[in-house]
Amino acid sequence: MVCMWRPRKLTPEQLEERRLEAGRLLRAGRLSQAEIARRLDVSRTAVSQWAKRLREGPHGSAALKRRAKPGRPARLTPRQWQQLLDVLARGAIKAGFDTERWTLPRVRVMIQRRFGVTYHAHYLSARLRDLGWSAQVPAIRARERDEELIRAWLDRDWPRIKKKLAARAP
Repeated sequence: MVCMWRPRKLTPEQLEERRLEAGRLLRAGRLSQAEIARRLDVSRTAVSQWAKRLREGPHGSAALKRRAKPGRPARLTPRQWQQLLDVLARGAIKAGFDTERWTLPRVRVMIQRRFGVTYHAHYLSARLRDLGWSAQVPAIRARERDEELIRAWLDRDWPRIKKKLAARAP
C-alpha cells in the first residue's frame, strides 16, 4: 500500500466525505468493516458506529452527514476575522496605538472599535492562534547599540577567541 500524505487535521467537509464513503462501502457489502477501516485510515469502532447509524437512522446516508454546530452563532464572520488579521499585520501604530506591540487588550479594543463586538481575552488568544497569528514579543535592544561594531567583532575577534579556546581544550 502506498503511503500518502495526510493532513494533521481534516476539515469538517473532509470528515463528512470520509463518513459518506464508508457508508457507500458498507451498503455495497463487499468489504468487511475492518477492511473499510484500513482503507479509510480510521478505527474499526468508527466504522461500526457508522454502520449502526446507517441501520438505525431513518434517512439512510443522511445519518452520516455533518450536523449543525451546536452553540451560539459566531459574532464575527470569517471575512471580518480576515479583516482583523489585515489590521494586525499593518501594525498597532497605524491602528492608533502608541507602540507597535499588539496585546490582547489592544486586539480586544480594535475589535470593539471596528466591529462593535466584545470578546474575552482568553478566547481571543485561542482564536488568533487558530488563525495563525502568534504573540511576538519584540527583542529589547539598547539605543546605543552599534550594529557595525558588533558585526566587526563577530567577524574579526570572535573567531580568534574561539581558536584560542579550542587550542586550550584537552
